[in-house]
Amino acid sequence: MTIARSVILDGRSVRYLEAGVGRPLILLHPFPFSADAWRPQLDRVPDGWRFLAPDLRGFGPSSGGGAPALTMDDHARDVVALMDAWKVERAVVAGLSMGGYIAFALFRLAPERIDALVLADTRPQPDTPEGRKGRLALLETLRSNGVSAVADDMLPKLLGETTRRERPTVVAQVRAMIEEAAPAAIEAAVQALLSRPDSTSDLARIGCPAIVIVGEEDTITPPADARAMHAAMAGAQLTVLPRAGHLSNLEVPDEFTNALRIK
Repeated sequence: MTIARSVILDGRSVRYLEAGVGRPLILLHPFPFSADAWRPQLDRVPDGWRFLAPDLRGFGPSSGGGAPALTMDDHARDVVALMDAWKVERAVVAGLSMGGYIAFALFRLAPERIDALVLADTRPQPDTPEGRKGRLALLETLRSNGVSAVADDMLPKLLGETTRRERPTVVAQVRAMIEEAAPAAIEAAVQALLSRPDSTSDLARIGCPAIVIVGEEDTITPPADARAMHAAMAGAQLTVLPRAGHLSNLEVPDEFTNALRIK
């Protein structure tokens, strides 16, 4: 059973979702979603695991209060504070897309707190010039036409061809979750995405167990990027999920959860 809880960090309430009992695994959600993006995994917690999915600052029901998180380091510090509140000294950390960028920041900030890493549909490199233009255009779309227009723009990129063709329920679910995002949270997250550093040099220093997961139809962080990231980390596992795009945990949830098995 998934339970919604909250803790107070620096005077603001932070919601998180929790399911299972055992070894802790922290799930860091993609942009522009909330912890609810992880519900398929929270509903399928393997025996012996405790899954914890926080709302990143600005997103979800706990969006109000406090300064915005304008860097990945801001989010990483929040994760450390949450771990302290949960009395979790070490955990497996799984990040998808923007959650992966935060996982890299957490590795630089507090590597001793990471038991293992799961990097899903993400990459270590910063945005390309073309990618930066796209993010700035998304901000203009948000300011001119609102969050629904952001959903129109993002949906074809986030979801794989198979999902767009065969899984209308997932398409509708993803649209609804995007439209729940606060405009201020989207603005702050785009600034954090634009300012994130190159994490490529960190890959060779990752000594803990690591898993790389990517949807076969992901066009944002494609399988070629995942294979290169996997090759740069000694001993890492790689799983390519067929018939899934950038939101592979929502598109093929059972297969994604099976890929979370840490050796």
